[in-house]
Amino acid sequence: MTGPAPLALSMGEPAGVGPEIIARAWSALKAEGPVFVVVGDAALLRAQGQPVQTVLAASDADAVFGRAIPVLDTHLRTPVKAGHPDAANAGTVADWIEQAVNLAMSGEASGVVTAPIAKAPLYAAGFRFPGHTEFIAELTADVPFAGTRGPVMMLTAKDLRACLVTIHSPLAEVPELVTVERVCRTARVVHEALKRDFGIARPRLALAALNPHAGEGGAIGLEEIAVLQPAVETLRAEGILITDPRPADTLFHDEARATYDAVLCLYHDQALIPVKTLDFWGGVNTTLGLPVIRTSPDHGTGFDIAGKGVARADSLIAAIRLAGQMAAARAAL
Repeated sequence: MTGPAPLALSMGEPAGVGPEIIARAWSALKAEGPVFVVVGDAALLRAQGQPVQTVLAASDADAVFGRAIPVLDTHLRTPVKAGHPDAANAGTVADWIEQAVNLAMSGEASGVVTAPIAKAPLYAAGFRFPGHTEFIAELTADVPFAGTRGPVMMLTAKDLRACLVTIHSPLAEVPELVTVERVCRTARVVHEALKRDFGIARPRLALAALNPHAGEGGAIGLEEIAVLQPAVETLRAEGILITDPRPADTLFHDEARATYDAVLCLYHDQALIPVKTLDFWGGVNTTLGLPVIRTSPDHGTGFDIAGKGVARADSLIAAIRLAGQMAAARAAL
């Protein structure tokens, strides 16, 4: 099996479902790829019942992948009990992420895929970032990047790409956070990413309204008039194809999705509900606007089912495939 540089897959929280779904993903992808190298603990991965081979460099993964899971091995500091995270291992989990990102920045990996992490043990060990997205943005902050820098979170499910203007903000704070500047920056990141990472020459963006019925001309909300429409006019002046603010309740059915390449959503549930309704098991979280490609399964660590052999790898498999497709699009530029 030959091809582009492998993807770097960080193992994530070792007491969660990460090791299980990585083993299942390799089993599903070993014949056709994309090739990935796991940055994690080889012994923990071996315990999942699939063949594992430690490698000394990411470039060794290509020769190994068809017969075993290639692993850049970094041992955990303390034994793992499934479903019970230990802050003693948090430093190693963060190191795995950093190593994967460094491989992508050096060109030894074509992109990064991250298995889920648990925030509480990381915070207990002094981790100062809200999550993967912010950590990877910090790690790549000094790397030159020809484009509008993110991070912007995009969730994908089947033919839907939903991009977030705000992410984990309380709903009461969203109206103040949705500014012309924030909407425009998000749209620019998405527009550029669709061209660079998805090979779409002339991206079409849709913009979700904040209020029901897009505010009914101001009768039930002024944000569409005062914020969203001015942002639209600014973006159109830059040559970006984007709709007027559209009622969110008519944006996600089959016919509507065919009219745009990505939709800008203003808050968490406006994007996540349609994504998870459309494909609950196979959604992918992608970070746009960074020097490196990064995808992740759209679910958490699953402590309640960890070690029981029932975790589904659909989302991780989709994340690996999407990262491979994005890497191919960048390579074709």
